Amino acid sequence: MIVEMRRGASQEQVDAVIDRATKLHCGTQLNVGTDKVVVAILGSDTGHIPTEVFAVLPGVESVTRIMRPYKLASRDFRPQSTQVRIGEVVVGGPRVVVIAGPCSVESRGQLMETARHVIGAGATMVRGGAFKPRTSPFSFQGLGEEGLELLDEARHALGVPVVTEIIDPHQLDVVAEHVDVLQIGTRNMQNYSLLRAVGESGKPCILKRGLAAEVTEWLQAADYVLAAGGNQLILCERGIRTFETSTRFTLDISAVGVVKRSSHLPVLVDPSHAAGHYELVPVLARAAVAAGADGLLIEVHPDPVNALSDGLQQLTLSDFSRLMGELRAIAEAVGRSL
Repeated sequence: MIVEMRRGASQEQVDAVIDRATKLHCGTQLNVGTDKVVVAILGSDTGHIPTEVFAVLPGVESVTRIMRPYKLASRDFRPQSTQVRIGEVVVGGPRVVVIAGPCSVESRGQLMETARHVIGAGATMVRGGAFKPRTSPFSFQGLGEEGLELLDEARHALGVPVVTEIIDPHQLDVVAEHVDVLQIGTRNMQNYSLLRAVGESGKPCILKRGLAAEVTEWLQAADYVLAAGGNQLILCERGIRTFETSTRFTLDISAVGVVKRSSHLPVLVDPSHAAGHYELVPVLARAAVAAGADGLLIEVHPDPVNALSDGLQQLTLSDFSRLMGELRAIAEAVGRSL
């Protein structure tokens, strides 16, 4: 249920709405705009509460039920598009943000060489896996805390934000200390304890779509982060599992438009995991920018042949530079910059 306050409504009037919701055993979430406040009334029983309970309060302009399964991620709650600021980088603005780096942090030399190159080519953030949730327990699992320390070193050396995946709520403090953005991977999209913990941390977060999740389920997972207080949330489409085997996953490019119509959250696309092969990554990256994605998450490695994980889908340094040139032209064609 959405309670829209009148322009100029006092804090006392907003507090009265919150107080009534609390007495009805409901939670609340505020969307404070430039000229008015919107209060989301949250709870499993809101469908049984008459809208008049809030409509009669002073300062209330309208009360509307949100019929979608997701609430806080919907445009019903926040009509204006959200922009997430990470240092000097703005995700969801006119600039298409490119986050690039190796699948896994393997060594200081490998990370720094890659990071310097991608930033020099126009990327705005560096990615790298420290803890790797692999399908096989015998695959390389990442350097762990050593990888975090190397990412921390890279962000200070280059003065750019860094991104890494978190796979366990118990890692939150140490991971958050070393990186700027927490990534929740496809296998953890419905790890609700992790979603809550990341939301409570207040750190910027990238939430990847589950490999078999509908868009609605993805946005409901986003609600977990938002309800816990994490308002710096970015979505990432990375391909879903279908019957098609010519790519690693099927990139649902239509999800970019669907989410932007239904949700206020910015959307990235990960062409690397969807393609599964470096030759297809540029094709999907170009399509994503043309479709209106707010950014890309691209895997790059100085020597993909000898990479410890997912070498086949990682671009070489020169291939990445070439792709950035192609993407600039497409971004300009759709009224954005890179």
